[in-house]
Amino acid sequence: MLVNKLTALGLLSLLGAASAASGQGLGNSPYTRLGLGDVNPNTGGVRQQGMGGVGIAAPNSAQVNDLNPALLYYTNRTTFEMAAVGQLKRLRSGNASQIDGGASLSYLSFAVPLSRRWAIAAGLRPYSTVDYTSTVISPVDGDPTARVRQEFSGSGGLSEVHLSQGIQVAKGLSVGLSTSYLFGSVDQTTTALFAVENQPLETLSQAAVIENVEYSDFALRAGTHYRRELNPKLVANLGAVYTMQTTLTGYRQRRAERQDVSGNTIEVLELKSNTRGSTVVPATLQVGLGLDNGRNWTIGLDLSRQEWSKFRSFREENQPGVNALYNDTWRAAVGGEFTPDPGSVDSYFKRMSYRFGLSMAQMPYRPGGQTQYDRAVSWGFMLPFAASALDATYLNLSFTYGQRGNDDVITGTARNIKEEYMRVQLGVSLNNRWFLKRKIE
Repeated sequence: MLVNKLTALGLLSLLGAASAASGQGLGNSPYTRLGLGDVNPNTGGVRQQGMGGVGIAAPNSAQVNDLNPALLYYTNRTTFEMAAVGQLKRLRSGNASQIDGGASLSYLSFAVPLSRRWAIAAGLRPYSTVDYTSTVISPVDGDPTARVRQEFSGSGGLSEVHLSQGIQVAKGLSVGLSTSYLFGSVDQTTTALFAVENQPLETLSQAAVIENVEYSDFALRAGTHYRRELNPKLVANLGAVYTMQTTLTGYRQRRAERQDVSGNTIEVLELKSNTRGSTVVPATLQVGLGLDNGRNWTIGLDLSRQEWSKFRSFREENQPGVNALYNDTWRAAVGGEFTPDPGSVDSYFKRMSYRFGLSMAQMPYRPGGQTQYDRAVSWGFMLPFAASALDATYLNLSFTYGQRGNDDVITGTARNIKEEYMRVQLGVSLNNRWFLKRKIE
C-alpha cells in the first residue's frame, strides 16, 4: 500500500501545483460581470459532477458528499479528497468568436466517522468567480474622426470554508447541518478613452473607475435523507437540502483616476474608501430521488429552485439594494453510476465505476428579456487502486460538455453571448480506518 499512497500523494501535489499556478478563473465570461459573479451551484464533487450534478439522494461511502450533509452518515472511513478543474470554452456572438480557458482548485474535503451514527467533514471550495474582459469602440456624434473605447474588466471571487456533520436519528433516516464561512473580494475596472484620428499616443489619457469589494459572513445549509429497502435488490432514497438566505457584509473602496494609455495613474480624481454595505444571497431548495441495489448501481433525479429575484447587490446602509436584473432559477438533472463487479479479481475494468448524467438549468440573467439556459451532458469514471481492509485509494475523473446562453439578437445589431464549454475535473480520494482498537495476544 506504500506505493499506492506515494502515487496518490504525488497526484495531490500535482493538483495543488496546477491549481496554485492557474489562479481562480476558468476563462473569460461576460456572465460574471453582475453581482457576485458566476456563483457555483451546490452540485457536489467529482463523483456527483460525473452524474450531472446528481447526489442529493445518492449515498456513497468511498467519496465525501458535500452536496447533502445528511449523507455524511454513510462515511465509514476517514476520507480526504482533493480535486482540480480545467475548462476550455468558446464565446460566440454573431460572427465574432473567442476561445478562452483556465484551471483552478475545485475543492478540498476531509471527513471522519466519529461513531456508527455520526460523521463530520470540513472543506474548502470556490463559491463564486469573477473573470471577464470586454471592449466596446463607439463613434462620436458630430465628429467622424473621433472614437471612444470603453473597456470593462473584473477578477476575483468568493471562497467557502465549511464544517458539516451528519447523524442517523432513526432507522433509514439521517439529518445534517453545514456551517460555512464565505470570504473573498471582487475587483472591477471601467475605463473610457477618447481619441481622434492620428492623435499621438503620448497625448492620450483615459478616465478609469476602479472598485474593490471585500465580502465575508456565515451561511447555513441543512439536509435530510431517508433510505428504505423496497425488496432485497432495490432500495429507494429520498433527500432534501435547504440553503438559507445569506446576507454578506461588504466593504467597498472606489476611486476615479486619470490614466495614460498603459493604465498608469496620472491623477486620482476621487477616492471613497471603506463604504459598508451588504449583499443578499437568496435561499435554495434542492430535492432528490434515487434508486440503487446497495451494491453496484445507482440512479437519481435532482431538482432545485433558487429565488434570484430576491438578490440584492451591495446595499449600502439606509439605501435600497440593486437586484442586478436577476430572475428566479431552477435546475433539473438525472444521472447514474454503474460498477460491473466491485469484487472482480480478473478484470480491472469491472472494478471501475462508470458515471453519466444530463442537466438543464435556467440562468438568472435575462438580457433583452430573453430567458437563458445552461444545458450539459456529463460522464466520468472512478479508477480504484489496490485496496486493503484498512485503506483504499481512488482516482476520479469527470467530463462535462455544455452550452449556455444564446447569440440571438436583442435589439438592433446587439446580440447575446453564447458559451460552449468543455470542463474536466480530476480528483483523488484517500480512505483509511482510524480509531481502531488493536488486540494484543
